[in-house]
Amino acid sequence: MLVKFNSSTSGQIMMLSPVARQLLEILQKDCTARGVITTEQLPEAIARLRRAVADGRASPAEAVAAQTTSPARSDDSNDDQKVDGPPIGLAQRAFPLIELLEWTRKEDGFVLWEAAKDF
Repeated sequence: MLVKFNSSTSGQIMMLSPVARQLLEILQKDCTARGVITTEQLPEAIARLRRAVADGRASPAEAVAAQTTSPARSDDSNDDQKVDGPPIGLAQRAFPLIELLEWTRKEDGFVLWEAAKDF
């Protein structure tokens, strides 16, 4: 399921619900079908996401564990199941939302999110 984040001043981003859930939990927001990050909440939201990204970079053990849990294949018959590169981390997933929040904060706006149902 897609979750849309709409800024009152800066545009829109979309992400899948598991990623949106992870980021909203960092922000201590409920994963409801609709929600808001108010103008007053934007500085704290940006700080929380930045701290989570910094903490994620400090302990790359999860990334190593994710790579070692998928078995290596020696034949080329299952090319679609090969790992193409390192797993996508929290920093890459959070960056678009951090940017949206920062642009919105500069113009004293707010951010709404919307999904088909609670996630």
